Amino acid sequence: MESIQNFLNNHDYDVRKTGNARWIDQKCTHDVVSMIADCILEYIGEDEQQTFTVKDIWNSPYTNENIVDIFAKPDVNNKKANNEYDKFFGQPIKLLAYSGILNEQKQGNKYIYTIQHIELLQYIALRETNALKFLQLYIEKVLRDSKLFHLFEQFFSQQTTTNFNTLKTKFTEFTIQYTKINGELECGRIFTKILNPLAFKLKKKGTIKGHLSKNNIILSDLQYNRLNWRDEWSGKDKSQTRSEYAPTQEEIQVEKLALYAIKKAKKAVRQYNDKYHLGISEIQQSNETVNATQIHHIFPQNEFPTIADYLENLIALTPNQHFSMAHPDNQTRYIDPDFQYICLVAKTASIRDSLLVRKDDFYHFDDYCFVLNTGLNTSEFNLVNDLDFAVLLQKIDEFYSPLENNKYSSFLLS
Repeated sequence: MESIQNFLNNHDYDVRKTGNARWIDQKCTHDVVSMIADCILEYIGEDEQQTFTVKDIWNSPYTNENIVDIFAKPDVNNKKANNEYDKFFGQPIKLLAYSGILNEQKQGNKYIYTIQHIELLQYIALRETNALKFLQLYIEKVLRDSKLFHLFEQFFSQQTTTNFNTLKTKFTEFTIQYTKINGELECGRIFTKILNPLAFKLKKKGTIKGHLSKNNIILSDLQYNRLNWRDEWSGKDKSQTRSEYAPTQEEIQVEKLALYAIKKAKKAVRQYNDKYHLGISEIQQSNETVNATQIHHIFPQNEFPTIADYLENLIALTPNQHFSMAHPDNQTRYIDPDFQYICLVAKTASIRDSLLVRKDDFYHFDDYCFVLNTGLNTSEFNLVNDLDFAVLLQKIDEFYSPLENNKYSSFLLS
């Protein structure tokens, strides 16, 4: 969070100076911004200097594969969808450019982009919650620079219909005065994307359908795609095959979103392990010399879908460790509890290094506690103080005692 704030503090986002109303727009929800950031990173590959246009991103195979069903959009190559996709991809990219994460240059009648801040783009792409944190800080900084934030503070202090209408009117007047937008309806759509992320952060009321919300804003109010795929996926009847029924569009979306989230998480853990562990297994074994090509769910995906995409539930292993130890005899639906314990000890070390040594915010301590609570069917890890890895390990040990009977105990000495 500190690195994001430092980045934002180095920029002046005063809309009165730039006249740019596209610093945020109606498609700029945190889930969309995170996915577009991921699509950009996938498009450029290893070449951080690669230039691209909005159409390059929406026409890429990776984007087409992941966007179509998840967001219930027509095929990105459908000419009738061009206007919709221009907004869907263009608006988040404009936001990333205004913020300074991307560089924007106009060549002829099109805009060319390059990445200015790869680490922050990677942070946003990694998790939707990361994108939300960035948006909340970014929105506040733009409002402060534009001398508007005090109006929002007044509304959050006294959440009346009168104060809401006053805020919305003043924001609309400001936008029409200092930018090229001249319609109240468009101002209202943008206003929602500004107010609600701040309201969610403060646990306050915001706006729903143009009016003051009756209740405090919740996460689903912020999402472009309101499907709670974890809940939906958890409740799916896994004994029923696809051939036994015709899946609805919503069921297809849930399945696609789940698989995309898991695939993205595995990709991130693999890249992180390659960067900081040189591709070696997170479980060190003196006689294991091959690279860690397998990303393994410590608590299995089929049993614990709610944590299937958590980085903290994934560990990089060698093929032998994965298919002979984690899943004996390659029984992928079975987890060896002895090796599961070894995985947790190793993962704890990886997370500790991330948070206390590198301080890179790749892993989250509270998310790891949630993974442990879910996988071990307990609430014990809610009692662990933030970053207290010693107590956390003690509690893990309690769930796998007696440890002297663990057939892989020698791994702890290597």
